[in-house]
Amino acid sequence: MKRPPFVISIQSQVVFGHVGNSAALFPMQAAGLEVAAIPTVVFSNTPDYPTLRGRALPPEFFSDLLQGARERGLPERADYILTGYIGSLDVAEMVADFVAEAKAANPRLCYICDPVMGDTGPGLYVPEAIAGVMRDRLLPMADIATPNPFELAWLTGQQIHTSADLQAAREALHIAPEAHLVATGCVLDDTAEGQLETVILGPDGISRHPTERLPIALPGTGDLFAGLVLAGIGRGLPLPRAVEMAQTLTARALSHAKALGAGEVVLSEPEFRRALLSLGPSRAR
Repeated sequence: MKRPPFVISIQSQVVFGHVGNSAALFPMQAAGLEVAAIPTVVFSNTPDYPTLRGRALPPEFFSDLLQGARERGLPERADYILTGYIGSLDVAEMVADFVAEAKAANPRLCYICDPVMGDTGPGLYVPEAIAGVMRDRLLPMADIATPNPFELAWLTGQQIHTSADLQAAREALHIAPEAHLVATGCVLDDTAEGQLETVILGPDGISRHPTERLPIALPGTGDLFAGLVLAGIGRGLPLPRAVEMAQTLTARALSHAKALGAGEVVLSEPEFRRALLSLGPSRAR
């Protein structure tokens, strides 16, 4: 029997709510992927609440978790590594070392870098040193990178208004020639009113994927989207189709949260879960 696609997902975790692994883990598992989730921080909730408990994992603790993953042979076994929010510089450097080791040991490994570092409005919400590790060490190793326009502008110094700006930013990122930049949440000068776009730029050119712009902003939306894209490609969908599937299901999760009056992304809507289950093992590569 063929084993399911295997993912190492390195990002934040919260007790309450859906951000980081607490958003991305469920859709990947529901689609039939096997996931080893390694937390970079453990918080009680997102910072949007009056109190926040927990902390970034101490470097020696995080290092122990990575060593345990090595001892179990996870880098050699993995089909994908996904990285997201990182809460300390020491941990950021260790993540970069781990990804580099894994790619050297396992040439078939696909690395998806979601450089979770900021957004329009809140601005940069990690220290510049951590953002620098993402720019200088993690993104150059990425096979797929999923920044939002704020992150892309910060990383490259290139403001994002047109598809030409996106192409210039891709070059400025210094990602590999064969890698794909998946720019999320774009509103370009020629984007239709009431829509936003995910734009894929790769060695074969550019494709634009518009979707309805919902009047909803919830923490964890980008983390959920990245997890859904990985669920799709892990089940054999071409990247453009995986992006469109992720847009559709992210919109369902946001709309359901709005209907419930929830302040968090909601992952329990029946059609959302059914769509993920339909990606299951019968669609495996």
